Amino acid sequence: MSAPDYKRIFREAIEDLHREGRYRYFAQLRRKCGKFPRSDYYDGKGNVKEVTVWCSNDYLGMGQHPKVLAAMHEAVDDVGAGAGGTRNIAGTSWYHVELEKELADLHGKEAALLFNSGYMANQATLATLAKLLPGLVTLSDALNHASMIEGIRHGRGDKMIFQHNDLEDLEEKLKAIPPEKPKLIAFESVYSMDGDIAPIEAICDLADKYGAMTYIDEVHAVGMYGPRGGGVCERDEVMDRIDIIEGTLAKAYGIMGGYIAADADICDAIRSYASGFIFTTSLSPVLAAGALASVRHLKESGEERALQQKHAALLREKLLERGLPVIVTPSHIVPVMVGDAVRCKQLTDALMDDYDIYVQPINYPTVPRGTERIRLTPGPMHGPEEITRMTEALDELWTRLDLPRNTREAAE
Repeated sequence: MSAPDYKRIFREAIEDLHREGRYRYFAQLRRKCGKFPRSDYYDGKGNVKEVTVWCSNDYLGMGQHPKVLAAMHEAVDDVGAGAGGTRNIAGTSWYHVELEKELADLHGKEAALLFNSGYMANQATLATLAKLLPGLVTLSDALNHASMIEGIRHGRGDKMIFQHNDLEDLEEKLKAIPPEKPKLIAFESVYSMDGDIAPIEAICDLADKYGAMTYIDEVHAVGMYGPRGGGVCERDEVMDRIDIIEGTLAKAYGIMGGYIAADADICDAIRSYASGFIFTTSLSPVLAAGALASVRHLKESGEERALQQKHAALLREKLLERGLPVIVTPSHIVPVMVGDAVRCKQLTDALMDDYDIYVQPINYPTVPRGTERIRLTPGPMHGPEEITRMTEALDELWTRLDLPRNTREAAE
C-alpha cells in the first residue's frame, strides 16, 4: 500500500479555495510613516504605487503618533529589542509592569495581565477558566470571535451557544443550568463584522440573576469609546459589573499585544495556570513602551475618537445617499454588503487597479457564505476629500459590476 500523496492533498485544498473565490491574497504594503492612511503597494511585478488604505484596524492612526514613536525609540535605546524570555524566566520588564498598571486603571480593575495578542488572551484565558472552575458551563454568543471559540473548545468544559445578542435565548439557557454549577457568559461589546453592540447592562442583569460570571471582549472598543477610551463598558458605566475585560493593543492603540483586566486573584490565577501565557516569550519591551504611550495619550485626548466618529458617520451618510447596501450600525465600523465571494474580489481588485484604494474582501469563514462584504474603517485622517472619493468610486463600481443597491427594485 503506497503512502498518501501529500502534495496532491494540499494542492487540492488550495484549489478548492480558488474555485469558491475565497482564496486569500496578501497585498504587500509598505506603510508610510507620517502619511497614514497611505501606503506603498507592491504588485509583485516590480511596480509600486501609493494607495489609500480603508480597512486598517489601526483605527485612530496611533501606530504613527509622535508620542508612540518617541516612546519606542527611547525604549529600544534603553533596553534593546527583545524581551529575553518568558515572563517567569527573564522577560518581565519595567515596561510590562507599568503597562499592566495603566490597563488596570483604564478599566477600573485591580490588575491586568499582558499577552502577545488579543487572540492569545482570549484563547488562554477562556481555556484556563474552564480548568479552574470544575463543571463550568460557558454561554457563548453565536457571533463570538474565533479566538473565543477556540479558547472555550480547548477548555473542554460544557458550553451553550446563545443566539446573537438575544437576551431571551440567553435567559432560557441560563434557566436550564442547575444553580450550583459555575457559569460564564462570554460575549463581545462591538462585533467587528456587523458593527453592532451588545446589550451589556442587560446581560449583566441576567448574570446577577442566575449567578454567572461575565467575560467581555472589547478589542474593537478599547481606545474608541468612553471618556478615557475604556471601551463601551466605560461609556455605558458598567465596567464594575464585568468580571473579566479582554482587550487588544493592536487596534485603536496601534501597536501589538492583548490583555485581560480583572480582580487581582483572577489575573494571578490565569498568570499561574495558563500555558499560553507561561510558555510564551513575553511581548517586546519596545512594543510595551509604545502601547503604554498610546494608552496614556488616549486617556487624556478625545480628539481622535471624535474625529473618527465624525468621519464614520459622514461616510455612512454618503454611501446611503447613493443607495449602497450599508449595514447601519451604532459603531465606528461601516460594512457594505456584496453577497458573493467572487464579485467581492472583483470589487476590491477594481478599487485597487482603477482608484488606488486598498480594501480587502471579507469572505467565509470570517462571515457566513452569502454575506460577503467589504468592511470600511474610516479614521481621523480620512478627510472629507478621501470620503467623497471613496463614495464616488464605490458608486461607479456598483453600477459597472451590476451589484444590488438598497432600492425598492433590489429589495423585491
